[in-house]
Amino acid sequence: MQSDPIQRPHQESLPALALGAIGVVFGDIGTSPLYALKESFIGHHPLRVDPAHVFGVLSLIFWTMMLIVTIKYVFVILRADNKGEGGSMALLALIGRKMGENRWSSWIAMLGVIATALFYGDAIITPAISVLSAVEGLTIVNDSLARFVLPISMVILIGLFAIQSQGAAVIGRFFGPVMFIYFIVLAVLGLVGIATAPEVLWALNPWYALNFFLLDPGLAFLALGSVVLAVTGAEALYADMGHFGRRAIMVSWLYIAFPCLLLNYLGQSALLLRNPAAVENPFFLMAPDWARLPLVILATLATIIASQAVISGAFSVSQQAVQLGFLPRLRILHTSAKAAGQIYVPLVNWVLLTLVILLVLGFRNSTNLAAAYGIAVTGTMFITACMLGVLTFAVWKWPPALAALVTGGFLVVDGLYFASNVTKIPDGGWFPLLVAAVAFILLTTWATGRRLVRERLHENAMPIALFIKSATSSAERVPGTAVFLASRADDIPPSLLHNLKHNRVLHQRVVILTVEIQQVPHVMPDNRYEMANLGSGFYRIILRYGFMDEPDIPQALMGIEPDGVPFRVMDTSYFLARQTLVASRRPGMALWREKLFAWMVRNAESAMQFFKLPTNRVVELGSQLEI
Repeated sequence: MQSDPIQRPHQESLPALALGAIGVVFGDIGTSPLYALKESFIGHHPLRVDPAHVFGVLSLIFWTMMLIVTIKYVFVILRADNKGEGGSMALLALIGRKMGENRWSSWIAMLGVIATALFYGDAIITPAISVLSAVEGLTIVNDSLARFVLPISMVILIGLFAIQSQGAAVIGRFFGPVMFIYFIVLAVLGLVGIATAPEVLWALNPWYALNFFLLDPGLAFLALGSVVLAVTGAEALYADMGHFGRRAIMVSWLYIAFPCLLLNYLGQSALLLRNPAAVENPFFLMAPDWARLPLVILATLATIIASQAVISGAFSVSQQAVQLGFLPRLRILHTSAKAAGQIYVPLVNWVLLTLVILLVLGFRNSTNLAAAYGIAVTGTMFITACMLGVLTFAVWKWPPALAALVTGGFLVVDGLYFASNVTKIPDGGWFPLLVAAVAFILLTTWATGRRLVRERLHENAMPIALFIKSATSSAERVPGTAVFLASRADDIPPSLLHNLKHNRVLHQRVVILTVEIQQVPHVMPDNRYEMANLGSGFYRIILRYGFMDEPDIPQALMGIEPDGVPFRVMDTSYFLARQTLVASRRPGMALWREKLFAWMVRNAESAMQFFKLPTNRVVELGSQLEI
C-alpha cells in the first residue's frame, strides 16, 4: 500500500481559531512593547531622545513589522505549508519531498538544521527577557521594589517549567482571553498617548526612517539590532500554523495584533516626545499611577503565556527532530488525550530551565539580556528567507525575475538586521550562538552517525532471498510470531542474524519490520503499512508515519493479518538489536564525534518504550559495531 498523507482539517470556527492564535501565536511578539522601544534608546548604543530620533525609530519599527511580519510571513511564507504544518523542520521536509535527492539536498538540510539550532537559543532567551521585563515594571510602581525583581522572576520561571509535566491544556484555555485583554489594553494606552501628541502619526511615513540613516548612518545601523526586537516571535506565525491554520493567523495579525501593537508603539513614542525622561520605561510610564500595578500583573501573565508558547514549541521541534532522524529517541509524554500536539519532553524541559536560570543570574536585567536577544531571531529569519528562495525557484516555479526580486528583497532586509545584531556578540550575543553551536553539533552528529551505522550494517548484508533459503533449511521452527525491527527494509536485521546464530530456531511466522518516517506531518491510518510475503513464513512489513505522528507498533499490527492470521499479543515476540558502538579511525566522523554519538546512543530512550512495545514480549540481542 502507498502512504497517502492528509492534512488534518481545523474543526473549530474561524473566530475561535483566531482567538486561540492570539493566545498562542502572538504571545512572544505581543510582549515586545515591554522592551523594544526602550532598548532602541537606552540599550548598548544609546540614542538622543529628540523628535528626529523618536520619529526615525518609530518609523523603522512600523516598517519592520510591515515588511517582515505582514508581507514576508503573513502573505508569503504562510503559503509554504507542509500538509498544513509549518516551521523550519516542516519546511525542510517539504523541500526534500518536492525536490528529492540532488546536489543541493545536503546544503538545504544544513540550512534547516541551523535554523532549528538557532531556535533553541531563542527558546532560552525568550522566557528570561519577557518575564524580567514585565517584573521590572515593579520599579516604576515603587523604587524600593527593585531588589525583588530578580527573585520574583526566578520564582515565576521555575514555577512555569515545573508545571510543564501537567500539560498546557488547563492554562491554555485562558491564553486567548488573557492575551485578547492584554492587546486591548495595549491599544487603549496607545490611543490615550496619541491623543496628547497626534503629530506622532507622521512617523508612519517611511521618509523618517530614511532620514534617520541620513542623519546618523552609524547609529541608525546599530539601532536595527534593537528595532528588530519588535518582531521577535514572528517565526511563531509559521511554526504554529498547523495548530490554527493560515486564515486564523492572518485574521489575528491583521485585525488584532498588528493594530494594537502599532497603537502602543505610537503611544510610547508620543510620551517620549512630551517627556524624554520617560525613556527609562515608556511602556509602564504610559499608564496612570493607579493602573501601573495591575498593568505589571497583566504584563507578567502575558509574558508567562509567551514563554509557555516557546517552551511548547521547543517540545514540538524536538519531537520533529527525533522523527526526522536528527536527535536520538527522547522520552515524550502526551499531556492530553484529545490534542495530539500537547506533549512534554522532560529532558528538554529541564535543560531549558537550567539554562534560563543561568541566563537570568548572569545578565540580571532585561537591558543586558537585550544584547543577547536578536541574533538567534534574525539568523532564523535570514535562513527562512534562503529556504524561501529555494521554494520559489525550484518548488513553486515562479518566474525567475519575480522569485529573484522577492527572495533578494527579503535577504537584504533580513541580512541588514542580522548584520546589526552581529555587533552585539561581545555584549551577550555570544550566548545564543553558543547554544546554537552545541545544538548544531548534536543534531548533525546524530544524523551522520545514524547514516554510518546503516552503512556499516549494510556492508555485510545478505540478500533476503538467499538468507531465507539458507535459514529455513538449517533451523528448527517453533510456534508463534517473531517481529524483528530493521532500520532498512531491504536488509536482514542484526537481531535476526544473532537469534539464528545463537538459538538456531525460527518462529512459524517471521516478520521483518521497518518504521519509516515520511516527510509529511501525518499519514492516514488506513494507509499506514505496506506488506510483502517473502515465502517460507517470512513477511516484510513497512510502517509509515508522519514526522508529527506517534509510532505505536503493536497498535499498527492489530490491523494487519498476514495470510488471514491476526497478530496475537501473547504469541508475538519482538526482537531488538542493541549495538555497542566502538569509535574507530575508519573514514566517517572525527573520533571525538564518534565518541559523542556512541554516548548519545547509550542514553537514548529504548526502542521498546519509544515504539510502545509490551515489556514482557521484548528480547534484546547485543553486538559490537565499529563506526
